[in-house]
Parts: sequence; C-alpha cells; structure tokens
Amino acid sequence: MPARVLSFYFDYISPYAYLAWHRLRTFAPEHELRVEIKPVLFAGLLNEYGHKGPAEIEPKRLYMFKDCTRLAASLGLPFEPPASHPFNPLPSLRASLLDMPDDTRAELVTRLFAATWAEGADIGSPDFVAQVCADVGVPDAMARIAAAPAKTRLREATAEAIEQGVFGVPALIVDGELFWGNDSFPHLEHYLDGEDPVVPGDAQRWALVKPSAVR
Repeated sequence: MPARVLSFYFDYISPYAYLAWHRLRTFAPEHELRVEIKPVLFAGLLNEYGHKGPAEIEPKRLYMFKDCTRLAASLGLPFEPPASHPFNPLPSLRASLLDMPDDTRAELVTRLFAATWAEGADIGSPDFVAQVCADVGVPDAMARIAAAPAKTRLREATAEAIEQGVFGVPALIVDGELFWGNDSFPHLEHYLDGEDPVVPGDAQRWALVKPSAVR
C-alpha cells in the first residue's frame, strides 16, 4: 500500500472538483498516493468563512463554466451544463458517506460526478441518487441518506475539513499540507518531489504580516 495518503475534500457542486477527481485517477498511482474520499458541504465552508461561492457572482459563474469547458477539453473529458446550478448536493454527499467498500465508494463518486457534469442529471434528487447507489451495489440508499446518521456524518466531515484549514473545494491535503483548486496539481507535484519553494518558517513569516486597511 502506498505510504502517503492524499485526502480529497470535495462537493459535487464544484465543476473544478469534477476535473480534479479525474486527474487524481492517474496522478495518485503515478505518485504512489492512497486517496481518501472526503465529501463536504461547500455551503458549510462558505458560511464558516463568510464569503460567496463563484456561482453566486454572475460574471464569475459564467467565467467558471467557460474555464471548465476549456480545462475539460484539455483533459479529454465531457463537460455539459448541469440540470441546475447551484443545486442541492445533500443527497449525493450523504450517499457518498454511507458504509461501503473503498472501491465502491470511488465508483459512486465517479458516477455522481459524471451524472452532474457530463450528463446533465439532477443529483439533487434523492430518487436519482438512490438509483445510482443501487447500480453500484449500495442498497437501501433512499432511506439511509434521509436518516440521522448520514446527516451527522456530513456535518462532522465538514467540521473536520474546517479544522484542517479547508476553505474551498476541491482541496487536497498530503502530510498536512493543503493544496486548493484544480490548478494546484503542479504545486502538489513539486511538493511530493521535494521541490516545494515554500520552506519551513514561511507560514509563520506570513502570519506575522498584519493588515493596515480593512473594508
């Protein structure tokens, strides 16, 4: 088993998380990483830090979709408008945290991402999510994602992400070092190769910089 673990924090609502998930499928084995799947509620992160998501800022929302179309084309991935956006990701996130084998969970994540960003399906629908779960061998998902344990797991997963310093998705953490966004893969690769330009003590130096203006 690979010695290093990469924790992948994501919400299906993010098209960048869709792209990052597919990049990890080759990146992780190439760098001998074991991926831990960490679904979180992006809205919970936004509430914690008091900022808006890109889809809540109209020019940024339109740019995001064009940017992801270009990125998906460069990766050879299908990319289509979702059924709605923003949408309710709770059924899919809770389903992804149900008890199941690791390989089944990875397949479920792949299918739910594809349903959202390649097929225009509505993963805000518990009926649809339950059917995808059944297709990959996760039974009784409809009842299980509506039950208290699944809701608690998602709240706890989001709280854990915040404790780890996660402020957006996708976020990738290796050895306690956080890399945010689909465009952070080159920086992560430098870090894994021991070539990170950020050296010990840099974070402390930046933490000492105090604001001289606020809005």
